[in-house]
Amino acid sequence: MPKLLHLQVACAENRVIGRNGRLPWRIPEDYRFFQEQTAGQIVVLGRVCFESWTRVQLDGRRPVVVTRNRALANTGVHVAGSLAAALAIADALPGEVHVCGGERIYAETLALERPMRLHLTLVHATVSGDTRFPEWRQLDWREVSRRESSDASYRYTFFTLNRP
Repeated sequence: MPKLLHLQVACAENRVIGRNGRLPWRIPEDYRFFQEQTAGQIVVLGRVCFESWTRVQLDGRRPVVVTRNRALANTGVHVAGSLAAALAIADALPGEVHVCGGERIYAETLALERPMRLHLTLVHATVSGDTRFPEWRQLDWREVSRRESSDASYRYTFFTLNRP
């Protein structure tokens, strides 16, 4: 039986999530939240995200990487040629499934007819970047929680949204 999918994302008001393979901001509170949410869990991500997240396997995370590069299987991670194959692997493993990007993986996940929970940190800024989170607002989300916060550089809101 398919598990609930947890989408983990921080994006700006203009939906930017990345610039040159990195986050376009440094928000320690969001970083801690992300680490706590994904520790000990299954993380599904694309190859570029995997290569930029050098410490993905710390804290017991079990990555499932969507890539055609089978050589990554030699690094101790699960490798799948498609999102569907990655989710099949993830569903068979113990723990929650957290989808962690990038842009194409998020888009394919949001198109699925499957229950999901979006853990969204919305950064109240317009930033430049080359990677965007797909438009999510038109989908049938139910807000579960929201918490406002800020640091010296940004204001942001932590949202939890469910989709049946």
